[in-house]
Amino acid sequence: MTDAITYPQVRIVPSRMLFPETAERLLNMIVKAGGIRRMILNGPRIPATIPYGPGKGLANPHTMKKKITVGTEEIELQVQVGTILLELENSDVIPAIKVACDAVFTEFPYQIKEGRFMKTQPSLVDYAKYGPNADKMKIGMSDYKSKSGPVIIQGVK
Repeated sequence: MTDAITYPQVRIVPSRMLFPETAERLLNMIVKAGGIRRMILNGPRIPATIPYGPGKGLANPHTMKKKITVGTEEIELQVQVGTILLELENSDVIPAIKVACDAVFTEFPYQIKEGRFMKTQPSLVDYAKYGPNADKMKIGMSDYKSKSGPVIIQGVK
């Protein structure tokens, strides 16, 4: 079973992990450009509590675990942003995304790759988390370790 419409997807790969402020600035520029259906932030997980060592179980005072505001939504970063996956309404938005990346990534290189990076069919994790009648916009967006669902940003479907 395939969708009648195949939406273009892009992956933004900076050569460094992004500080929360840099990620926030880039994501707001991308959201303002419009035409974004879905967005995933990938990178190493930042645990809420220290997982091992003498401080095991204490709150993790990691400097990259901050709240950022994207569009009108406040999001607590659970990962250190390494790559950004975007599903677009159409490929006409890609030049605006490149302009936003050029404006933000002035001190280090980045790549924008076009291809298929997000799931378009439900997986076992999607079925277990959302059930058999899951919203198509949530497909492939679930993190099996997370207790919460994806964040919906106003202006992004």
